[in-house]
Amino acid sequence: MHCWLQKLLKSKGPLSAQHGAKARVAQSSTSSSSSAALSSLGTAPSKPLQPSFALSSPQRWSRKYDVLVCHSSVDSDAEEAQRLVSFLEASSSGFRCFLRERDSCPGGAISTELCDAVENSHLWALLITPSFLQDNWCQFVTQQALSEGPMSHRTIPLVKNLHRSQVPRELRFFFNIDLNNNPDRGYNLLHRTVLCYLEELVKKYKDT
Repeated sequence: MHCWLQKLLKSKGPLSAQHGAKARVAQSSTSSSSSAALSSLGTAPSKPLQPSFALSSPQRWSRKYDVLVCHSSVDSDAEEAQRLVSFLEASSSGFRCFLRERDSCPGGAISTELCDAVENSHLWALLITPSFLQDNWCQFVTQQALSEGPMSHRTIPLVKNLHRSQVPRELRFFFNIDLNNNPDRGYNLLHRTVLCYLEELVKKYKDT
């Protein structure tokens, strides 16, 4: 299962090295296969991604959500999260996303709702901003995600308005997506990351 992440990390490197690598990455050709998608990570696709066999697989539908998006309660973060979710849901992949203010049951216990959402999501995208670091519910979701999949690399920090050194230490070794300079490119990268994860999930199931 870690194969897809190792390729991502090898192709992207640390956030501080991304700018120097973009020119080389942009020269990679894009195809509908997972390996080609990985080689072109970090660049905006010139055409929509081709439908993936993983999107209709039983392994994908074993969980209610493809991605849980966690953000702080401040308006700017909520708006950024909504833009990201709209992008993922409107894409050709039609990813199923969880947003607390939209998808939680009215009147339900917040802690229970969040625990259920973490358990029923393939990946957890954390919109890490200065406000995220001060939000108690964001910290709660982070700890639940780390507990649910401590070494699975299912947690994906999305860094905005912060330097990588300000990311919580327990999240720095995960594959980080930088939204500081080009959010659209970051959105595309998250889309590809989710798709590659689902494809590897199916491959792993077939190999067992």
